Amino acid sequence: MSYTALYRKFRPDEFEDVKGQDAIVRTLKNQINADRIGHAYLFCGTRGTGKTTVAKIFAKAVNCEHPVDGSPCGECAMCKSIAAGTSMNVIEIDAASNNGVDNIREIREEVTYRPTEGKYKVYIIDEVHMLSIGAFNALLKTLEEPPEYVIFILATTEAHKIPITILSRCQRYDFKRISIETIAARLRELIDKEGWDVEDKAVRYIAKMADGSMRDALSLLDQCAAFYMNETLTYDHVLEVLGAVDTEVFSRLLRQLLAMDVHQVIETVDELVMQGRELSQLAADFTWYLRNLLLVKSSDNMEDVLDVSSENLALLKEEAQMIDSDTLIRYIRIFSDLTNQLKYATQKRVLLEVTLIKLCRPAMDQNKDALLDRIRAIEKQLEEGAWEAPVRERIVYASDAKEAGEPRPKPELPQALNEDVKAVAKDFRMIINEASPMLRTYLKKARLSAGEGNRLLIVLPDELSASAVATPEHKEEIQSLIEQKIGKKVEIDVRQMEAGRRFEDNFVDLENLINMEITVEDE
Repeated sequence: MSYTALYRKFRPDEFEDVKGQDAIVRTLKNQINADRIGHAYLFCGTRGTGKTTVAKIFAKAVNCEHPVDGSPCGECAMCKSIAAGTSMNVIEIDAASNNGVDNIREIREEVTYRPTEGKYKVYIIDEVHMLSIGAFNALLKTLEEPPEYVIFILATTEAHKIPITILSRCQRYDFKRISIETIAARLRELIDKEGWDVEDKAVRYIAKMADGSMRDALSLLDQCAAFYMNETLTYDHVLEVLGAVDTEVFSRLLRQLLAMDVHQVIETVDELVMQGRELSQLAADFTWYLRNLLLVKSSDNMEDVLDVSSENLALLKEEAQMIDSDTLIRYIRIFSDLTNQLKYATQKRVLLEVTLIKLCRPAMDQNKDALLDRIRAIEKQLEEGAWEAPVRERIVYASDAKEAGEPRPKPELPQALNEDVKAVAKDFRMIINEASPMLRTYLKKARLSAGEGNRLLIVLPDELSASAVATPEHKEEIQSLIEQKIGKKVEIDVRQMEAGRRFEDNFVDLENLINMEITVEDE
């Protein structure tokens, strides 16, 4: 005998087996007991919540010879024939493939004939929103005034696509998403019947991943159980089969983002990729994790709303103190957009990594939110006293020591010019070609001179370039390049020319002095 999927094997046969739709079940049973059965019903709701199942049970119940408290007995000839799919009284139609006017006309012709057995002829039209406008119009009159022995049950996942003229002729029942607790309890019941060994944590995670759909939950359980046949199905096994990510990883990833640790963030992504995790699902689940974090941060009484363990709740409360609400909302928006982009992306990993790097390096992102992030980061550093402005060398102006109008003595060289300084001046234009791009741009405008103690003076024409070159990082880079070229360390100073003054009036031109033909490149 061929294997039967769990969602088919354990499909409810009576109202008592339907889980998570108590209000709807009770209403339908009361109608049957009171003999107040309607002629048209509309069952709405997300996939896997029991619409078609309840429709079939209802069809059996209205035709059952010996109903028990509104539920079919399951023993009479009508119940057995409907369950076996051989009854002429229950007609199932897939509106996705039978959506034309001609298909509805066939139904209109068929309803004129009374059922050969039983009380009612029940038409179950699944995915009714797929009917064409013409088909809906053809159905209107029959739906409004059907024969007394005909019941229409329309099922759909998209009620907003159904014309209002159809809606007004039906009793509407909205099937809600089934809670995680209800799904988990049902799964545990079926697992015990099958004799499987499954961890409670794994069962609960499958229930969570089902997103309110009992059918999806059973399909996921079927998939996981098949992969680990004759083994204990653990939480880690479920994560592996479903390509999902543990909550602990999300916590780690968030903390790495807040620390702006690009290296660790990329390593985490690499780890998840090597484990075979689906990146689209990763982005979606991380968005949900951030949502939970926002709820925790917004209120102290969110335990009932959040479906997380006590350990994860403690982590969320700790992280809620580490991030402000504005940044959190921005993260949620970014990852929500990323989830949609990943669905159609060919380079999912690249897209994910670029997004994460931008969050770690707000300077790379020029939008308003990123700018606010940078400001908040600086404010936090200032509050904690962890940030100090870099100490920059004071820029000496050429005219600092002289009053205006006072005669200027001709600049003179030190008595003995160091050979190392001469070597640097001779090869300076070659040295700066090895500098970083920004530093190289500034140094192209520099002139060289000699200072006291045989120090090399680098003279810049304006404050901007002088300030940039005088930073400790750039001075260290220049000294390192010099040392690589001549094999010795040379002390350097940075000077700035005052506006309106000539270089020759204040400094000795070291490059001309050693008779080198050097052309100073224009910017």
